[in-house]
Amino acid sequence: MRQWDIYLYPFKEEQPHPVVILSTDERCANSDLPSVNALLCTTVRLKRPTKGNEALLDEADGLDWKTAVRCDVIHLLQKANFRELRGRVSERRRAQITRAIIFSLRLPTH
Repeated sequence: MRQWDIYLYPFKEEQPHPVVILSTDERCANSDLPSVNALLCTTVRLKRPTKGNEALLDEADGLDWKTAVRCDVIHLLQKANFRELRGRVSERRRAQITRAIIFSLRLPTH
């Protein structure tokens, strides 16, 4: 497990969804730390515009279809529950996700 990997995660309220790992590689590799930070991904229905709190992923990132990364909530998830590795966020999309997190959480940029 590494930062920017995309895994399936079995959320209790829903079917498993892809998530993007945000935690550093050091945290991911540390067996003394049981959880990592991640962003939930959901399928994009039809051709709606991307919301300000979202970034889009697709086949180039290892997914089967267009998927929105919800950047307004960072989930703390248990490493032991992660399932199948689905892909890895491309360099270009990492910047888009970072901008969406900054926008969504109203973080200062200077």
